[in-house]
Amino acid sequence: MKTPLSSSSFSTRKARPAPYLFILIAFVVTVAVLYAQDFIFSQLALNLDQSLSRTNKHPFAIGRTEEGCDVFSGRWVKDELNRPMYEESECPYIQPQLTCQEHGRPDKEYQYWRWQPHGCSLPNFNVTLMLETLRGKRMMFVGDSLNRGQFVSMVCLLHRVIPDHAKSMETFDSLTVFTAKEYNATIEFYWAPFLLESNSDNAIVHRISERIVRRGSINKHGQHWRGVDILVFNTYLWWMTGQKMNILKGSFDDDEKDIVQLTTEDAYRLAMKSMVKWVRKNMDPKRTRVFFTSMSPIHVKSTEWGGREGENCYNETTMIEDPRHWGSDCSKSVMKVIEEVFGQSKFPITFLNITQLSSYRKDAHTSIYKKQWNPLTEEQLANPVSYADCVHWCLPGLQDTWNELLFTKLFYP
Repeated sequence: MKTPLSSSSFSTRKARPAPYLFILIAFVVTVAVLYAQDFIFSQLALNLDQSLSRTNKHPFAIGRTEEGCDVFSGRWVKDELNRPMYEESECPYIQPQLTCQEHGRPDKEYQYWRWQPHGCSLPNFNVTLMLETLRGKRMMFVGDSLNRGQFVSMVCLLHRVIPDHAKSMETFDSLTVFTAKEYNATIEFYWAPFLLESNSDNAIVHRISERIVRRGSINKHGQHWRGVDILVFNTYLWWMTGQKMNILKGSFDDDEKDIVQLTTEDAYRLAMKSMVKWVRKNMDPKRTRVFFTSMSPIHVKSTEWGGREGENCYNETTMIEDPRHWGSDCSKSVMKVIEEVFGQSKFPITFLNITQLSSYRKDAHTSIYKKQWNPLTEEQLANPVSYADCVHWCLPGLQDTWNELLFTKLFYP
């Protein structure tokens, strides 16, 4: 039995907490609220990687990333000796929407940055290893124009060592195929911005204001993905309408269409579950790999990085230095959907967490330095901010880093 404290141990009045204690508690609560989601997001790639590691099955792996190394957490360092990894003029496969130098961009600083993870380094991108690994195999990028940019980047990284007569690029509707003939290898891109069937599936004409996605329709596109050895998915930007998503329950051929509206998160969850189910049924975890590239940030509100109201990425030549910067366009609730669905997947899907490292790169967008498919008006010409593309990225540039990370996770998971 404890000895009771004497009455002298207590004051005659009930003690009140000091005012600074309330201030401290309020501060702690505020910080917790502000950064809880940041912590959750930063753990997403790590949690998914750990889930993958538990399977102990890594087709194509030749080593492992250093213990405790998060290759997606780091900083940008200038490296004029090793960057860019190729010249824009040397790669004839870059679409005119991404050839910033050809279209008059006056600076090249955006090309000279290399991603440096904290406490470790990325392995050098080995072209020979990649091509030999792809010998007799198919690699496919599936998704929207941002995934097409990553596909083109991969082709640019590899094509230089292949003679002109031994390579080709062909397009068949939604499918674009680069062939390395001597390797009997293909690197492909398949246009499917929602992964599911939608009214935006035409690879050329797809700017539709009222987007409709058909529920449970992944096989419409998935039939073209069968037999692929390395799959790289993405889907995000097309879901961000700012409104509820129109989900078609029947067929696009029905005279009267049965359409329901779902929140962005619920609609996105349908697509993610369909993708995971398709992967489980059609991919072999013992010989194939599946990757999912996280959301690519846009830079349309300069006030988010200390700029002036009404401005965007136009004329930006330096990156954002705040390590905690997170744009309002990147939905953490959607990221939670990915974590939820992938966490339940029985097939290991490697998450390429490019969002945070890309969010710093307001300098790397195509901006106004691209082919304009429609003549610009006098009003637009007088205000370049009005037509600057702050979604897509110049090549060579940021998306080469995405492929360095893909290379790292493919060979050193």
